[in-house]
Order: sequence, then structure tokens, then C-alpha cells
Amino acid sequence: MALDLEDWEFDDLVSEALDMIPVKFTEAMDNVVVLIEPHHPTRSLYGLYHGVALTMRNSHYSGQLPDTITIYRDPILSRATDYEAARQQVITTVIHEVAHHFGIDDDTLHDLGWG
Repeated sequence: MALDLEDWEFDDLVSEALDMIPVKFTEAMDNVVVLIEPHHPTRSLYGLYHGVALTMRNSHYSGQLPDTITIYRDPILSRATDYEAARQQVITTVIHEVAHHFGIDDDTLHDLGWG
């Protein structure tokens, strides 16, 4: 059975996860916005990073729209058995997508225990 949270409660989980990122990393994040959507239109994902990772930017990177980190509410809540499980999945998902912003790939994340 899916966990039922109000939108503001889920938003708070995402905010909490973002607050857990060390300041030296949040200060280094550049031109990125975090969004919360009900679900991905075509795939079952917890989150998605879309943009140009910081490690791939060069002198030609200017005037770009912000990168986006999208956290998908429904898939997380549909698989969560309780509030703490949802909280942990949100934390993992936010860390995972922020890592992509820094150019860390899925294999490295998996090796680090975040995959």
C-alpha cells in the first residue's frame, strides 16, 4: 500500500535532504533548480538530473537555462512502507541526483553505496 503524504510533507522531505548536503557542496552548485513532480511522463523514476554537469562545463557554457533535478513523488511514495522508508528514499534520490550535477556517474555512485 502506498504511503499517503500531503504535498507539503513531501516537499519538507526534499528540503530536509537538500539541507543534509554539506555547505561546501551547496555553495559549489551552480545554475541548478530542484523540482518536485508527481511522476516522470514515460518512465518509473525516483529522480532525474537534466543538464550539463559541472565537470563538463567549459568556456562556452554561458546563458544556459538552469539544470534541473526533478524528484518524482508518486514512485517514491508508492514503494514506501512507512514515513521513514520514504524519507530515506528521498535522501538517497536527492544525493544521487546532486551527485550527477557534480559529474559523478551511476557506477561510481553504486560503488559508494548510493546506487
